[in-house]
Amino acid sequence: MWNQTSHTEFIIMGFPEFPKHQFLLFTLFVSVYLLTLLENVLLLVTIWLNSHLRTPMYFFLGNLSLLEIFYVSVTMPKLFSNLLLGEKTITLGGCLTQLFFFLSLASSECFLLATMAYDRYLAICHPLHYASLMNHRICTILSLASWLGGFLASFPSVVMISNLRFCSKSTIRHFFCDLSPLLTLSCTDTSFIERLDFLAALAVLMTSLLVTGMSYASIFCTVAKIPSTKGKRKAFSTCVSHLTVVSMFYATTIFMYARPKAIGTFDLNKMVSILYTVVAPFLNPIIYSLRNRDVRETLRRALRNLATFPECFATGRLKQ
Repeated sequence: MWNQTSHTEFIIMGFPEFPKHQFLLFTLFVSVYLLTLLENVLLLVTIWLNSHLRTPMYFFLGNLSLLEIFYVSVTMPKLFSNLLLGEKTITLGGCLTQLFFFLSLASSECFLLATMAYDRYLAICHPLHYASLMNHRICTILSLASWLGGFLASFPSVVMISNLRFCSKSTIRHFFCDLSPLLTLSCTDTSFIERLDFLAALAVLMTSLLVTGMSYASIFCTVAKIPSTKGKRKAFSTCVSHLTVVSMFYATTIFMYARPKAIGTFDLNKMVSILYTVVAPFLNPIIYSLRNRDVRETLRRALRNLATFPECFATGRLKQ
């Protein structure tokens, strides 16, 4: 045992279960990562290009896309060097930095998803006052509060972890510096930090779930009072994408971080982690795009213009 210093290093195991398929895993994860970046960038550009999409709902959706870009970029690059080059070591400072940004962005996503649910509640339950209740100033404040709240919620746990002592064989049985595998390496008692992290995760999840649940309870009651089936379908169609994303995100994060004893079967934890660190950011833009006609039409026009630009440019040069 020794006190932690800036020279302390950890070994991130990655996926030792598949020693002969490291390059295949690298190809798979790189492909998903690049597609995730492309999807979210296209969604941001689509919202920016279409003036009809400059509404509170798409303002928050743009924030979510930006958050997803940062989110996947926190864990994936280190995994790539692990799989392709076999570079498994990471310094204590690098590990804590990765952990802090990962937890902060995950917490910010919880708050942002709750904000989006509240936005849908105002749009459906108070349509006449929606423009005044959800103006640009309020949108900006709610967005900044979501980002700031996530970073503040993660700060105490990471500071306390930085003061722990770690054993000589510091092997992280995960593909990134997550909380549970890191705590198991400490030579000191981590029970207080585990309880603190459990309470912090519970506070973040329960707060956002409470807002989301109350918002959708009110939405369901309002939609149920609409006489026509077409009106009900139209009112609820704007919520389906958000409900799908919320269900997928909360199911995995509650399993991982809102358990009294977060340290469990690491192989299972690793598989669940892939769902919300890799799969969910990849699927979210697809879910929102496929469910929204305005987004699809704007994206289709943008891609059509992009495809015809080289032809127009070449034709222009030929005419000259």
